[in-house]
Amino acid sequence: MPTEPTRVSLTDDGPVLVHGPVEIELPDGRRVRSDRPVTAVCTCRRTRRPPFCDTSHRTRVREEERP
Repeated sequence: MPTEPTRVSLTDDGPVLVHGPVEIELPDGRRVRSDRPVTAVCTCRRTRRPPFCDTSHRTRVREEERP
């Protein structure tokens, strides 16, 4: 019985979106799991909840766009 592959969406200015359950292995070897329908994995390293995105990148972009 074939299964659907895990879908990963790359965003322009934000996180990597993983569709379906995911287990992430951290650099120190620990593993964290998310069973959410879509998990946002931080790529900007500004999050306070690594490895998950907490939208901290949005605040930084707004500050940089100010005149």
